[in-house]
Amino acid sequence: MDKFMQAAIEEARQGRAEGGIPIGSVLVIDGTIVGRGHNRRVQKGSAILHAEMDCLENAGRLKPEEYRRAVLYSTLSPCDMCSGTVLLYKIPRVVIGENRTFQGPEEYLRSRGVDVVVLDDEECVRLMTDFIAANPDLWNEDIGEE
Repeated sequence: MDKFMQAAIEEARQGRAEGGIPIGSVLVIDGTIVGRGHNRRVQKGSAILHAEMDCLENAGRLKPEEYRRAVLYSTLSPCDMCSGTVLLYKIPRVVIGENRTFQGPEEYLRSRGVDVVVLDDEECVRLMTDFIAANPDLWNEDIGEE
């Protein structure tokens, strides 16, 4: 297992332990984790704190050239909001744990030049399938479904 995806999985587990949605993310620049986060919408009563947004917020302000050397890891395929942030900051690579339970606009990211890698990791799938089965209403709220 990739050590950076493992760090994202640790973030997802922490989010679940806090009563939130088990999605985690890390931002890596030059082989070093510079930001970590997990979905905190429930914990913070937030409209936007998906794992990727929390991770980028925790990384703090970075220079454009730093983002252009970054890799964003996420245990789940990033949604439209999080994918938009990848495009805004020109993050060139996104590594996704799984996209079976939810798939964001991966093809659009690719069409805009982002290298998108899907690992199809069983642990990432299990985290989400278990959560969705136990909390369908909360999951639907998180992805804007009814």
